[in-house]
Amino acid sequence: MSLHVFAAFVTPLGTAANNRGLTEGNITSLQKLVWNGQVHTTVSAESIRFALRRRLDEHEPCNRTYDDASRANAWKDAAFSAWAGKSKEKTYIDDDLLGFMSAEGAKQEGEKGTAKVRRAVLEVSRAVSLTPWSGDVTFNAASPGATPSAQKKGNHNPVPYGTEMHATRYQYGVALTPESLRVPARAVTALNQLCALGPVAGNHGRFLFDFSPESVVFRLTQEAAPRILYAFEPSSRAGGVEIVSLLRKVRSGDVPAKELVLGGQVVEGLGAEEREVLSGAELHAGVVAACRAACKRLEARKK
Repeated sequence: MSLHVFAAFVTPLGTAANNRGLTEGNITSLQKLVWNGQVHTTVSAESIRFALRRRLDEHEPCNRTYDDASRANAWKDAAFSAWAGKSKEKTYIDDDLLGFMSAEGAKQEGEKGTAKVRRAVLEVSRAVSLTPWSGDVTFNAASPGATPSAQKKGNHNPVPYGTEMHATRYQYGVALTPESLRVPARAVTALNQLCALGPVAGNHGRFLFDFSPESVVFRLTQEAAPRILYAFEPSSRAGGVEIVSLLRKVRSGDVPAKELVLGGQVVEGLGAEEREVLSGAELHAGVVAACRAACKRLEARKK
């Protein structure tokens, strides 16, 4: 049976603002959704994928890269020609992990269009804030002529604007089946880079929010259902997170403890009873150590 890798991440506490390119009047807004009956802020999976692609390119060439100067994507193999052959080495890591789609319409009436499609092997969920958004907005004023568009003749007044903010953590999850990759070893690269992700900025990059996980839960299993996505909740102890729903699933037998690797702040907050429930799971004080342990399990499986 196939080995599936699932992971749930939660970021450190930070101030999210201006992470998309839209405004409402002169207010730069955050994306929002209703979660458990309350308004939460959210960051798209595509934003996370974009940030991950940049990290991957530092370790192995990617097909799609982003040029900051031209503000456009560039492709090394826009036709995805490497996928027509059986060579493993010629395919790009981002195509292998994140998939692709290239569609062309019919050139003549009566003909069919063509499409080259690879479903993403590494699937990423939308990130959701751990706490509801309370409606925080800052009001600011840019100095006169701060941007070329503001340098209008005779304009010597500051330019007022507002920014929605959210002091919160974000949680999201991923799913990955290594044997579905053209190069299965790339699964280890993906997990390592997700644990060192850094900034995720959406359509705007004016705020710095550390998206590297402060806590992580890995599940390596032959079951196709993740069962651990969005596992984190704000802790009753100030400033922390807890995994009440995951502990319930372990108690009930839905998630065997031996399939879990946990790391980071959430491990430090576990009490004696919770550690007893998780007996059989690997518990690590750090996220990096937990990632290494999960990758070690993957590499041992290959042997």
